[in-house]
Amino acid sequence: MAARIRRPSLRPLWIAQLAAMAVMVGLAAGFQGPADAVSALVGSAVALLPNVYFAWRMFRHRGGRQARRAVHGLYRAAAGKFGLTVALFTLVFVTVPLSNHALFFGAYVVTLFAYWLASWQMTRQTPN
Repeated sequence: MAARIRRPSLRPLWIAQLAAMAVMVGLAAGFQGPADAVSALVGSAVALLPNVYFAWRMFRHRGGRQARRAVHGLYRAAAGKFGLTVALFTLVFVTVPLSNHALFFGAYVVTLFAYWLASWQMTRQTPN
């Protein structure tokens, strides 16, 4: 009997991104104040939400018989992530009055780096 393919655990990715979000919001609140903490929170959310969507769409199909669906799912997930990112940036800049744009973009970048670093660490792990 063939070994069952395990779906990768996304917990390290979520923990890394939520930790980056908490650090950025905490630093902004501590050094700048609550209004700037909101800018950091919104920046982290703009990075986090499209990644959640991507993971949800990407890991819906698994197994060798569904390889074609998995590839199509990858393309849809990437396009949806890009579209959602553009929509969130537009929504934020049109509706949310940010007090500190530098913190917004800083939190966005730090949250993305946390995602990239955590996913890199996941690929370096040896399978059980």
